[in-house]
Amino acid sequence: MKNEKIRVAIAQINPTVGDIKGNLAKITRFIAESEKSNPDIIVFPELAICGYPPEDLLLKDKFIAENLSAIRKLSQSVEKSVVICGFVDKLGNNLYNAASVISDKKIKGIYRKTMLPNYGVFDEKRYFSPGYDYPVFRLSKINFGVTICEDIWHKQGPLAHLAKQGAKLIINISASPYYRRKGKERDDIFRRQAKENRVFIVYNNLVGGQDELVFDGQSLVIDDKGKIIGRAGAFCEELRIFDLDIPQVKSKKKIIVVKKEIYPDKPVITPNPVEMFSEVQEVYRALILGLKDYVLKNGFKKAVVGLSGGIDSSLVAALAVDALGKESVFGVFMPSRYSAQRSCNDAHELAHNLGIKIFDINIENIFKAYLADFSGIFKDKPVDITEENLQARIRGNILMALSNKFGWLVLTTGNKSEVSCGYCTLYGDMAGGFGVIKDVPKTLVYKLAEFKNKEAHKEIIPQSVISREPTAELRPNQKDSETLPPYDLLDTILKLYVEEDKSLGEIVKKGYSSEVTARVISLVDKSEYKRRQAAPGIKITPKAFGRDRRMPITNGFRNSV
Repeated sequence: MKNEKIRVAIAQINPTVGDIKGNLAKITRFIAESEKSNPDIIVFPELAICGYPPEDLLLKDKFIAENLSAIRKLSQSVEKSVVICGFVDKLGNNLYNAASVISDKKIKGIYRKTMLPNYGVFDEKRYFSPGYDYPVFRLSKINFGVTICEDIWHKQGPLAHLAKQGAKLIINISASPYYRRKGKERDDIFRRQAKENRVFIVYNNLVGGQDELVFDGQSLVIDDKGKIIGRAGAFCEELRIFDLDIPQVKSKKKIIVVKKEIYPDKPVITPNPVEMFSEVQEVYRALILGLKDYVLKNGFKKAVVGLSGGIDSSLVAALAVDALGKESVFGVFMPSRYSAQRSCNDAHELAHNLGIKIFDINIENIFKAYLADFSGIFKDKPVDITEENLQARIRGNILMALSNKFGWLVLTTGNKSEVSCGYCTLYGDMAGGFGVIKDVPKTLVYKLAEFKNKEAHKEIIPQSVISREPTAELRPNQKDSETLPPYDLLDTILKLYVEEDKSLGEIVKKGYSSEVTARVISLVDKSEYKRRQAAPGIKITPKAFGRDRRMPITNGFRNSV
């Protein structure tokens, strides 16, 4: 069996949901840049025309019409190469998650996604009908098939059907959201698919932040022996060119011919090496991209963080500076009668290290006014969590006032461990527009802080912040450990209960205390009403609160066995 060399360009782009005009302009620019290298095929991600996930925009007729107009306009501009691009197709009253195969100023064929995910963050069966056909396309003497995201994950899915029909190259356009360790999971599955079906796989994954989701890119090219022969970078827009030596297969009647010839002469390309990230570094990059895109795509320019001198707010401030630049980030230190001088020193040292402006707004007078106004109705009542929450809500009001006055986006600083257990105050430290580390467990917060300092080759987040025992400083000598189990234990139990849906009995069988586990589960279950009112935050675990984990607030079920 003879082989034929073709050149494939992977255009790993960052579209914006709903910005059809802007996305089309970006696609057009990438095509122009790609064609300097004479590629035979240029590949764009899933739903590149309209962005992913478009959610209930798909229920708007005008949105669908503009998307269809854009793909037709794109097709009329494609002349030299074969372009594969994701869009929303419509047949009758049915919508399809589709890929157009374009050449010679025409849409030569359309593949419609057949495997519609309806788990975790996905809700595609709400909007789309499943495709019903597996067309094989022919470029010169090479047969190829097109699949979309979920289609490639299933052993007996469309890839296997296309391989049986003679396709030797499978192009998968994708919008696969990021979470920790997902890259390795993808690599293993796709390599096995390529090897077992004896096909080359070109996988182009979306990149960018969209609300709670981050798409990491990390597009791949795998040969028919299951070897990864090239990849694109993580968390960045990129154009990657690959030369593939594909086996020729005799044409069949049902095959759609998209182009009879390939480029005879191609300039020599020398691909740049791709930086591979450690797991912690990967999470850090995901948080930066998710924050940057949320701020900029929503029309904000600057952000503000309440700096307490603690590890969480320090990490959020560092991430904000990396995402937006030091000129676009402001810190606010809001001490109370319970704030230690160490907290003040650490907050100001952090601000100095980051190069950001910090404001000092003491809340004591406001707190006294609250206490005075409540002195009558609270008479004969002991001091309790009420007074603690008053301080948090005063700080939330201050930050929101600054947001209103200057247009700054308030970044909340609660981590997943706290949010899970309700160790946070509604309309207080939960007040804000975006929860940067909402899905980051406390133990990982420390690793990310240490990574930041290591990457900078200097102490950005003060070591005194990292080494200090966590405290909310809302009462004298307060420690987190008085309310919550140690974070290393807490995070392990939370992972089992929240992410793996283990019951109390199953967790106890793994060797964890029945009393501690029951207390953690109770805290999680009772705090659903808080989480429902929280700001959106970046997903970095396999199961995040909100889009992934959707529990009823009114709930009589108890996971006690």
